Amino acid sequence: QVTGHLDDCTCDVETIDAFNNYKLFPRLNELLESDYFRYYKVNLKKPCPFWNDNSHCGIRDCAVKPCPSDEVPDGIRSGSYKYSEEANNLAEECEEAKRLGAVDGSLSKETQQAVLQWTQHDDSSDSFCEADDIYSPDAEYVDLLLNPERYTGYKGPDAWKIWNSIYEENCFKPQNVKRPLASGRGVCVEKRAFYRLISGLHASINIHLSARYLLQDTWSEKKWGPNVTEFQQRFDEVITRGEGPRRLKNLYFLYLIELRALSKVLPFFERPDFQLYTGNKSHDAEMKNLLLEILHLAKSFPLHFDENSFFAGNKKEAAKLKEEFRLHFKNISKIMDCVGCFKCRLWGKLQTQGLGTALKILFSEKLIEKIPESGPSYRFQLTRQEIVALFNAFGRL
Repeated sequence: QVTGHLDDCTCDVETIDAFNNYKLFPRLNELLESDYFRYYKVNLKKPCPFWNDNSHCGIRDCAVKPCPSDEVPDGIRSGSYKYSEEANNLAEECEEAKRLGAVDGSLSKETQQAVLQWTQHDDSSDSFCEADDIYSPDAEYVDLLLNPERYTGYKGPDAWKIWNSIYEENCFKPQNVKRPLASGRGVCVEKRAFYRLISGLHASINIHLSARYLLQDTWSEKKWGPNVTEFQQRFDEVITRGEGPRRLKNLYFLYLIELRALSKVLPFFERPDFQLYTGNKSHDAEMKNLLLEILHLAKSFPLHFDENSFFAGNKKEAAKLKEEFRLHFKNISKIMDCVGCFKCRLWGKLQTQGLGTALKILFSEKLIEKIPESGPSYRFQLTRQEIVALFNAFGRL
């Protein structure tokens, strides 16, 4: 049981639990089930920029796009696809993939229309993430509700390599400490916070995998559910030699950072010009009201993280540190293209983009304060991609 005070904050675990479980999460969940928030455009075919590796996960639950069984995808026909030798029994593979809820691109006509409008709003700068080129022919809309984040069987050296490169290459940490790092002691509050955000994201993903674990896999059925042993291996105080509870506290720290961003971005969404456009007018208005209710609720949280302690010193130093943050984080978002399991890649990209968007908001406070009541907000913009990622990533926490 993780309890009590969180480092670098005035907050405690109990306050967050009560606020989240009873007030915020039920409303947020409803929002995330709406059309605007359930479709995320993603390019899962980008090559890994850091090492030569096309070892894609061959496990069915890593699968991404269900292909209609009557037409073999070009990728398999051209033989560039790793599973070309399986092309002969592809039809049944596809049926199976569909049944298991592989990443799904099935959109209704109305949604496709709305989707065309969404892309017109997307043009971002000053970003913390290496954004996918959503106009690329490889970028596709994915229905997040049909593709839950859960254990897919992707593990071992490939998965370890991803996290290792994230920690080793991108976390500010005392040089003499090897991964996994205790807590980033001995570095300034900003760099310690950066490390804790990554650790919190890691904890969050591990919890989802333990909570939706493949418990039974027979030809007749698959059964998913909580795997307590898996959870204990990652978080139990004794097994992890005291590291587990700290990881869980970093998850709360990450929650506070993203909650703070939601409370700060209210003026952007409050403008009458801002619409959650899907083409269904009454539903869109209803969802915007729910969105604003959630943001006002976020603002009312009594023990917010004080980001003014960040980058508060010398202006020049602060700007340098902010840029360092941005570049480190961009690198992490690029590493997501090296994840071999497509379903894991989807959720990895979404959650890093969500956190990157939260950081962008926190670093743009002065710009957000100056947003005009009506008309375009030129200085501070969020694309639809960033909005969908921000709320879905927070929903994961």
